[in-house]
Amino acid sequence: MGGASIKPMVSVVLPTYNRARTLGRAINSVLGQTFRDLELIVVDDSSTDDSKTVVSGFNDPRIHYVRHDVNRGANAARNTGIKISRGEYLAFQDSDDEWLPEKLEKQVNLLAAADGAVDVVYTGCLRWKGDGATYIPGEHVAVKEGDVHRQLLTGNFITTQTVLARRCCLVECGLFDEEMPRLQDWDLWIRVARRKRFAYINEPLALAYHSPGGISDNAAAYGDALARIINKYQDDYNLYPQIKSRILRLYAFIKISGGETALARKYLWKSFWANPNVKSMILWLVTLLGSRLYLALWGARLKMRALRWL
Repeated sequence: MGGASIKPMVSVVLPTYNRARTLGRAINSVLGQTFRDLELIVVDDSSTDDSKTVVSGFNDPRIHYVRHDVNRGANAARNTGIKISRGEYLAFQDSDDEWLPEKLEKQVNLLAAADGAVDVVYTGCLRWKGDGATYIPGEHVAVKEGDVHRQLLTGNFITTQTVLARRCCLVECGLFDEEMPRLQDWDLWIRVARRKRFAYINEPLALAYHSPGGISDNAAAYGDALARIINKYQDDYNLYPQIKSRILRLYAFIKISGGETALARKYLWKSFWANPNVKSMILWLVTLLGSRLYLALWGARLKMRALRWL
């Protein structure tokens, strides 16, 4: 499986690991784009199922298949694809998701019209879980384009499979952090938004499907990743004390949900001193009475915020 020697305008990177059942659907949604000048780089992260056979079943010279000898994780797989990509623009697809046919065409046209003023364009996404779907980004996101750095510090609203970016932009900003156990897209967009501008197409041009047992169900990885975000971007959060206080409260909720009451209390204290407020102090006092009361009073509200933002 290989491609033509002429460089395509768009390189699509699709990491996969043991998703033979849904991989064909994802590939079809890329090859079926109305915008045709693309290469599709499928990075198999050492699958043990029939993923390679699924890819081999497509007779399209735009497909490039690459396999890791050992499982290295989705971040490393995406970076492998980026490093061998040849396109001016980069897009990402997940092996269990779909694009609508006009996604890339609309994004390429917008980037071309921006004439260098925009480096990243993303679209709306319908995230399906069971019979229900959530539209991302939600109405709570006040600033969806332009300078979105401050908005991104409050939480992520840009899903990886909706993005089309200038390749040079992502390379300049450091690619995906391979040490991040989750939230790797949020981590990258924060870095990009420090110096680049984003554009938004308010249409659900990507469909994401929840896969039980996936990394999104790993609460421990979620907490570890949020801690890394907080530590990596201390200087960024220091610019916005109110946002810093909120994100520290959210981390405290994750810790107390996991039974780590003492650590939760520590971060609620940090939350208070980041931006002195009654809420953080009351929550800190409640932790002295135990995690059950804390979760009974605020658990549902904070969980909804966590799911909404992150």
